[in-house]
Amino acid sequence: MNIVKRYLIKETTYSILLIMAALLAMFAFFDLLQELESVGKGTYGLGKIILFVILSSPGHIYEIVPVAVLIGTIYSLGQLSRNSELIILRVSGMSILNIGLTLLRIGLVFALITFIVGEAITPISEKTAQRIRIKAIDSVIAQDFRSGLWVKDGKNFVNVEQVLPDAQLVNVHIYEFDENFQMKSISQAKTGTFNGETWDLTDLTQTSLSKNNVKSTHLAKSQWKSLIRPELMSILLVLPEKMSAWNLYSYISHLNKNKQKTSRYDIALWAKLVYPMASLVMVLLALPFGFLQQRSSGVANKLFAGVLLGIVYQVLNKVSLHLGLLNDWTAFTSAVMPTFLFLLTGISMLVWVETQ
Repeated sequence: MNIVKRYLIKETTYSILLIMAALLAMFAFFDLLQELESVGKGTYGLGKIILFVILSSPGHIYEIVPVAVLIGTIYSLGQLSRNSELIILRVSGMSILNIGLTLLRIGLVFALITFIVGEAITPISEKTAQRIRIKAIDSVIAQDFRSGLWVKDGKNFVNVEQVLPDAQLVNVHIYEFDENFQMKSISQAKTGTFNGETWDLTDLTQTSLSKNNVKSTHLAKSQWKSLIRPELMSILLVLPEKMSAWNLYSYISHLNKNKQKTSRYDIALWAKLVYPMASLVMVLLALPFGFLQQRSSGVANKLFAGVLLGIVYQVLNKVSLHLGLLNDWTAFTSAVMPTFLFLLTGISMLVWVETQ
C-alpha cells in the first residue's frame, strides 16, 4: 500500500509542478511584454527588466499555487482514471477516503510552500523589484497624493513629499498639535534619515505658534522621535495584499494607535492566513473528478473544468475582498467566504460520487 501511495504522490506532484511552471512562464511573459514599454526611461534597460520579472515571480507563485494544485490534481486523477488505475485501487481495497488523505498530504506541502513564499519571499522580492524599477526610471516612489505621503503620528500630522528607494524622506513637513488640537508648530526639513531609533533631519526650519507671537528657528541638523518607521513606508512599495502577515499586523497596530481605519489591512491579513489553506480545499475539490465515468467526461473536459474552477476561485476571491471592503463586512468573512464555498462544493461532489 505504501508503494501505491508513493506512486499517487509522485504522479500528482509532477502534474502540479508542470502546471505551475506553465502558468509561471505565462505570467512572466506578460510581465516582460508590459515592462518592455518602459525601455529607455532613465536607466531602465533590458537587464533590469529581466531582473524585475524574475523578482516578481514569487508573487505569481503565491497566486497560482492553489490553481496549479487544482488543475494538476484533476489532470493526474484523470490520467489514472483513463488507464483504469483508480478502479484497480478501489477494487484492491483502497477507499476514496484513503486516496483523499494521501492526496491531502500533497495539498499540505503546497499550503506550506504558499505560506513560506507569501511570508518570507514575496514581500522582499516585490519591494526589491519595485525599488529597482523606480530607481531606474525616476529615482522616487509614486505617491498616493500629489502633495506626497500623509501620515498621522500621534497628535501630529506628517507630510513627506518624496520617499526614496532607501526609505530616505525628502521635504518633510511636521504639523504638531496640542491637547486641544490647536496647532503648536510647523517644522520643515529637507531630508530625514532613520538611524535605528530616531530620524535625523537636516536643514530644519521650525516655526512655533502661540497666541502672542510666532517664532522661527533654523537648525542644520536635528533629531525627530516618531512612531513612523521605514517598515511603514513599505505601503508605498508593496500592496497590502503582498505584504507579510507580520508587517500587516505591525501596520494595523500603528493605525489603531492613531485611531485610523484598518479595514483594508485587516482583510489583507486574514486573506494571508486563510489563502494557503486553499491548496487543501483544491485537492478535495479535484478528487471527485477522478471517479467520474470516462464516457461522460474525458481528461480534456476534466482539465477544462479545472481551469474554469481555478479562474472562478481567483475571481471570487478578489470580488469577495473588494465587496467586504465596500460593505464593511468582517475581515474574517471576506477572506474565508470563497474558500469555504469551494470546500462545501468539494464535499458535496464527493458525497454525490460516493452515492452513485
